[in-house]
Amino acid sequence: MAKRKPVTFTAKTGGDYDLMAASLATSDDQFKAGKIVKGTVLAVRGNEILVDIGYKAEGIISASEFKDVGEVKVGDQYDVLLVDMERPDGMVELSKAKADEKLRWEALLQKYTEGCTLNGVVTGRVRGGLIVNVDGIEAFLPGSQLDVDPVHDVEPFINQTLEFKLIKISHERRNLILSRRELLEDRMADQKRDLLASIQIGQHRTGRVKNITDFGAFIDLSGLDGLLHITDMSWGRVKHPSEVVKVGQELEVVILDVDLNRERVSLGLKQIQQNPWDGVEGRYPVGSRIRGKVVNLVPYGAFVEIEPGIEGLVHVSEFSWTKRIARASDILSVGDEVDVVVLSINSIEQKIALGIRQTEANPWDTVQDRYPVGSRVKGKVRNFTSYGAFLEIEDGIDGMIHVSDMSWTRKINHPSEMIQKGQEIEAVVLEVDPANQRISLGLKQGSEDPWHSIASRYSIGQLVKGKVSKIASFGAFIELADGVDGLVHISQISKDRVEKVKDALKIGQEVEARIVRIDRDERRIGLSIRAVDMDESEIEALSKELSQVELKPGENLVGLAAAFDDAFAQSEEWQPGEKKSE
Repeated sequence: MAKRKPVTFTAKTGGDYDLMAASLATSDDQFKAGKIVKGTVLAVRGNEILVDIGYKAEGIISASEFKDVGEVKVGDQYDVLLVDMERPDGMVELSKAKADEKLRWEALLQKYTEGCTLNGVVTGRVRGGLIVNVDGIEAFLPGSQLDVDPVHDVEPFINQTLEFKLIKISHERRNLILSRRELLEDRMADQKRDLLASIQIGQHRTGRVKNITDFGAFIDLSGLDGLLHITDMSWGRVKHPSEVVKVGQELEVVILDVDLNRERVSLGLKQIQQNPWDGVEGRYPVGSRIRGKVVNLVPYGAFVEIEPGIEGLVHVSEFSWTKRIARASDILSVGDEVDVVVLSINSIEQKIALGIRQTEANPWDTVQDRYPVGSRVKGKVRNFTSYGAFLEIEDGIDGMIHVSDMSWTRKINHPSEMIQKGQEIEAVVLEVDPANQRISLGLKQGSEDPWHSIASRYSIGQLVKGKVSKIASFGAFIELADGVDGLVHISQISKDRVEKVKDALKIGQEVEARIVRIDRDERRIGLSIRAVDMDESEIEALSKELSQVELKPGENLVGLAAAFDDAFAQSEEWQPGEKKSE
């Protein structure tokens, strides 16, 4: 089509000229790059569409801007954007797409403002976020603004129509910045205020498990998070909250406490159910025998679950009638099923005392029948104390032999002087105390007391032989026949002065001595080695001297040593049998 001829004007004066000049000025303002004008299709020529825009030259639109160029007809009218007013070919470059975009943007600005709420379709993902179509305009949604909680998989959101908050309008880039997170947080804050205004202790609410920690779980109550503590999850024992609840799980909970100032709510799950401790005395009367499962072990005992939510403690002292249990773990393991007997119940403090040994007969109830006083028993030496030895006479039943009941003739300071651990020995039952679980045994009572016949075997002045059995600072003990010991004081070892007993005598050494004193009541025999060569009169005098020294009942052989000191503490020239100087 031919190019339109330029319009020429003849100079005129007056009103007609002014009107024409104003019209041309208005026309020039309308046809500027960036303006949108109405255009009428004149022709479709291959890849271009010729459009009349009422300007001195026609305009050209690329056919690629139309979805189906075959639908474009001569006479169709479109809004077009003036891109370039003077192409090299004299035509005007037009764009229908840019006109549509600008019109949409201007319409959008008329419709929305920053801070308003709008709907959009998530069309895809880009680096740092998502693209959202809002009324034909692509808006940007940062990844951090998609939800209140971090979202690791955005695929479920693609092609979804969602509600957003318009947080920024970029006029230069014709772009919108959206946030779904701020919208949700605003609504949650509103819900939180409404919930705090209406929530009351004792109410039942439905919530979703939002997060799980070691001490409990946080439950989302539609805008307000409440804490469900681990102790309020179940009437039974809970090691970790994950045993009871899962993230995302819907729960019915009860409101236990509300702190309006700190906006904190405490929740309970177990309170939805009946407390199993109600009526526990009727279900498990004292003395009843039941079966339970070990759920926890502590140094002092074991906790046994007898029904969900009900646990009782078996103290280590209630494990066995006869054995001393140091730790519960030595006998039981978590998960073991055991028979127990109810010993006591305190439903207020929610405590039940249980016993395992009560499921069997107490062997101490019949111990007097099995081991009457005077009977002989055999057993193995199990343990020593400073005052005696424990003899195991049956599994779990020990008897004690006191050091004073180990020998008729000698003073025993420690049981190892007579017996050894693990040794099999025979003893006599002296006393049985079932209430205190004690049996007293005697070792010496298994043989005749040699002191009963001491008068027929020993006399003052008698010459005897024996072995040194013990050495002390004050003298030496000599073992005579039948295990009877006599004491040789240091002053009676030799005619010469003896500074130390161990320098003159040795353990096991055989010696010969004379009996210079016999005290049957105190079971003591005084010996003198230096008196071996004395005649009868000298021995009689020495014995008389010793008999005048009083030994109080209950004194030990050291008392006899003192007697010797008193009797023999003369001048070094004095000899037994000599008269003392007045």
